[in-house]
Amino acid sequence: MSQPVQPKPAKLVIGLFTKHYHLLQPVVEQMNEKFGPIELISPWFEFNWTDYYEPEMGRGLFRRMTAFCPLINQEDLPDIKHQTNKLEEQYAVDGNRRINIDPGYLLAERFVLATGKNYTHRIYIGKHVYADLTLIYQAGKFQPLPWTYPDYAETSMQTFLTRVRNKYLKDLKTDGRL
Repeated sequence: MSQPVQPKPAKLVIGLFTKHYHLLQPVVEQMNEKFGPIELISPWFEFNWTDYYEPEMGRGLFRRMTAFCPLINQEDLPDIKHQTNKLEEQYAVDGNRRINIDPGYLLAERFVLATGKNYTHRIYIGKHVYADLTLIYQAGKFQPLPWTYPDYAETSMQTFLTRVRNKYLKDLKTDGRL
């Protein structure tokens, strides 16, 4: 019989994409206030994998990833998703987002994103939010799954997430949780 155990804390990772570079600074400042200091930030990645967001956000989108210093409880992800949705709304114009903010968390074995959209591989985690198992860590690297968004399967994204994973493992070791 399996016995329930306390889950390990997770590393909060939030992706942003926009064509309005000037929005990054105020959004990052607000995220720092809400979630603690950002300790890792990626270079800009081109976001040209889909035209899904074009009607709302236009063309020429770029993505930037952020990882936060404090570890979070995994069960906090729905609340974090609602907070990032409010930030998106704050910067929207005429009901259209100018920045998309995707929170998730990273553990040693997986990377999970929060979403409000149900789908076959997504698990409901409460407060109208689903967990999307985006990547798994196997054989020394992150592995995409059949439903992984193409930008998360890219080498540059995987390199950044591996840096975040290494920092996460160091944090766990420092805290005595590894």
